[in-house]
Amino acid sequence: MLLEFSGFPFSRLRAEALRRASTGMTTFYDVILIDREGKMDEKLKEAFHKIYEAEAKAALRLKIFAKKADQEELPQMAKLFRVIAFSEEIHGERALRILREIKDTDTNLKESFQSETSIAGVAYENFVELAEEKGDTTSSLIFSNSRDVEEGHAKLYKMAINHLIGERETIYYVCQVCGYVADGVCPETCPVCSAPKNQFVEFK
Repeated sequence: MLLEFSGFPFSRLRAEALRRASTGMTTFYDVILIDREGKMDEKLKEAFHKIYEAEAKAALRLKIFAKKADQEELPQMAKLFRVIAFSEEIHGERALRILREIKDTDTNLKESFQSETSIAGVAYENFVELAEEKGDTTSSLIFSNSRDVEEGHAKLYKMAINHLIGERETIYYVCQVCGYVADGVCPETCPVCSAPKNQFVEFK
């Protein structure tokens, strides 16, 4: 027997999940828009992927705009950009939840490791080759820096997968120039872009 909620069919199981969502036991976005086989319509899935990509880009862009407004001493404009960025992040998270992209931490770590490995080993290598073909040394440097940083991300994920991080407290230092992440000790200069120590942000 199918039940109806806002025009969408739900099995008894989905109806129970919806009840749980209303009491905070699970999220509403874990239960909506699923057909009786548990699969989302492909066109809807594509739409939610596009929403996620657009909202993620918008949120990042707005955060950068907020930093620029801070530099120009326009605190209210900076606040506006950050507020809307937060709103866009909610939209992006909502799409990810509906797409079942948020899983348990172990799975999230493994998928993040695979993603970083693919980006560093394939995407950025292709970008570096393209820049070198075009004789654009600035683009080549940016791409190669990013590739090296992504490789570092993959190593950190690998350490976490091998249970070398979860049981210890650590401090991370992130280079504001290229994004390099140092684990435990802040370097005097960034090993990727040579930025000085004062360009690192501490994450306790």
